[in-house]
Amino acid sequence: MVNKTGPTWSPSGEDYQRLFREQNPWHQSKTVPDAWAKRVERPLARLLPERLKRDEPRRFQLILGPRRVGKTTSMYQAVKRLLTEGVDSKRLWWLRLDHPLLMDFALGGLVDYVVRNSRADETRPAFLFLDELTYAPKWDLWLKTFYDEGWPLKIVGTSSSTAALKDRMLESGVGRWEEQYLAPYLFPEYLDLVGQKVPIPLEETLSKTVEACITDCVDVDSLADPRRRFLITGGFPELLIARQDMEDEASALLQSQRILRNDAIERAVYKDIPQAFGVDNPMLLERLLYTLAGQFTGVLSPAGICQNLGGLSQPTFDRYLSYLERAFLVFTLSNYSGSEASIQKRGRKLYFVDAAIRNAALQRGLGPLSDPAEMGLLLENMVAGHLRALSEVGQVRLYHWRDRNDEVDLVYDHPEEPLAFEIGMSAGHHRRGIKAFEARFPRFEGRCYLISPEIPASLPGANRDGIGTMPIDLFLLAVGAQLERELARRLSP
Repeated sequence: MVNKTGPTWSPSGEDYQRLFREQNPWHQSKTVPDAWAKRVERPLARLLPERLKRDEPRRFQLILGPRRVGKTTSMYQAVKRLLTEGVDSKRLWWLRLDHPLLMDFALGGLVDYVVRNSRADETRPAFLFLDELTYAPKWDLWLKTFYDEGWPLKIVGTSSSTAALKDRMLESGVGRWEEQYLAPYLFPEYLDLVGQKVPIPLEETLSKTVEACITDCVDVDSLADPRRRFLITGGFPELLIARQDMEDEASALLQSQRILRNDAIERAVYKDIPQAFGVDNPMLLERLLYTLAGQFTGVLSPAGICQNLGGLSQPTFDRYLSYLERAFLVFTLSNYSGSEASIQKRGRKLYFVDAAIRNAALQRGLGPLSDPAEMGLLLENMVAGHLRALSEVGQVRLYHWRDRNDEVDLVYDHPEEPLAFEIGMSAGHHRRGIKAFEARFPRFEGRCYLISPEIPASLPGANRDGIGTMPIDLFLLAVGAQLERELARRLSP
C-alpha cells in the first residue's frame, strides 16, 4: 500500500513488538484465548462477522455502550468467529488504544503499520479491531481519511461514552460508520447464560410477538427467582458469571456493587466525561448522579434538584445531565404528546441504564431486598431499560405520558403498531391512567397493557376495559427476542 498520509511508521524496540504479540496472540496460535472470548455470545457478536465480511454498504462499525457490558468481549468473539470461518489470522489485528505505549502515536501511523504487515489490499482487506477507539487523538478524522482514501480495512471500534462523539465529529461519521448500541444483558440473555433459556414465538414486530406469547400460553412460572437475581446483580456479564460461582448471595451482591461503583460510575464521572468535555468539577457531577439515583423512575424537577445542589444553575444541570446520558449511566424519556413539534424537555422521566448502577451509586447493599416499594421501582426501571435497548436498535421512539394525575409509564411509539405499558406490582394496579391515555390517543386503542409480576396473560380484547395484561417475565422475554430480530435486520442486507 502507498501511504498517502506521510512517512511510514514502524515500532522500535522489543516493548512494541511484545505489545503487538500480546494483543494479537492468534497470529501464532490461530485462536482466541477462551478467557477473552466467553462461551456465551451476545447477539451482536454472532451477527457482526457476517456484516464485516459482506460490508455492503461499506461502513466502519462503532460499538457503544456502558462500561462492563461486554463490548471488548463481543469483539473478541467476532475475531474468533472470523477465524473459524477461514479468515487468515494475519489479517485480523487488535489495537487497545488506551494502552500507554499507543496513546502518543497518531492513529494513521499505527494503522499504516497494520496494513503493511498484514499485506492487505482491496481483495484481501485487514480486519482491524480498535478497543477504546476514542482515546486516539483525532480518531474521527482518521476514520474519515481511511474511508475516503479507500484504505483496505474493515474497522470495528468501541467506546464507553458517546461523550466522545461531540458535535464537531458528527460530519466525519455520516455515511462512513454505523453506531451499534450494546446494552447491558437483557433477561433472556441471562437465562441463556445460566442454562434456563425459554423459547418463545417471535414475530415481525413487538406488538405481534406480545400477542403470540399470550396466545401460545408460554410458561414463565419458574422465572421469578432468576429474575430477582438478575435484577439485583445487573446485566453485566462478568458480574453475572462471577455470581454463579458464589453461594453467598449477600457477598456476591456487595462485590458486584463495589465493582460497578469503581468501574462504571467513577471512571465515567472522573475520566470519560472530563476527557471529552473538560468538566472541571467532577465532584458536582457525582453529586448530581447521587441525587438522580434517589429520584429514579420519577419525573425530573430541575428547579428542586438545582436548589438541593447548592444553587446549581439550570444550564449547568442540563449540560451535566446530558453528559451522564452520553456516558450511558442514565436516560430520560420525554412526555408523549402525539406530535413531534410539541415535545419539550420539561416533564422528562429519568431511568438508569441498569438499576444495578443506581444501587451501586447509593451503596444500597442488601437494602432493596427488604423494601417492596423500592423493588417495584427497580422492576419498572428494568422494563424501561429493556424497552429502551429495543428502541435504540429498532429506531423507535420511547416516551412516558403524564397529564395532571393521569400517567402511563412507557409509550413505544412504533409508526404502525404503537404500544403503551403501565408497570404495577399486582394485578390490582389501577388502570385509570392507561385508560385515559387510550381515550386521548385512539391510535393506541387495543394496544395498551398492564405489566405485573404475577398477573395472568390476556389480550386487550379479552378484557372488559380493553386493557391487556402480561406477566413481567414473559414481557421481558418478548422484548429481548424482538431486540435480537431487530439487530439481525439492521446488520443483514
